[in-house]
Amino acid sequence: MDIFEILEGRFILNYIGGTLRYIYGSIWRTIFNKHKFTYKEYIYGPKKTDYYDEWGHEVNNRMIAGIFLVLVFILIATYSTMW
Repeated sequence: MDIFEILEGRFILNYIGGTLRYIYGSIWRTIFNKHKFTYKEYIYGPKKTDYYDEWGHEVNNRMIAGIFLVLVFILIATYSTMW
């Protein structure tokens, strides 16, 4: 596997996880009338200049995307045998 494939996979997982976090966060924060974050903040982190954790949001996004893809794979594998 070359470096381009690895970086592309990380990029895609970051956006899948960030999108899932954005959807969940928007619904949750709308219900409880809290401050909403922008889509860019879910992907790249907060806009604050004194922010110390540069990799935290990307790692969270990738972990959430990985869990989501595993669950989708399990559901497809389970229900495809029923047909």
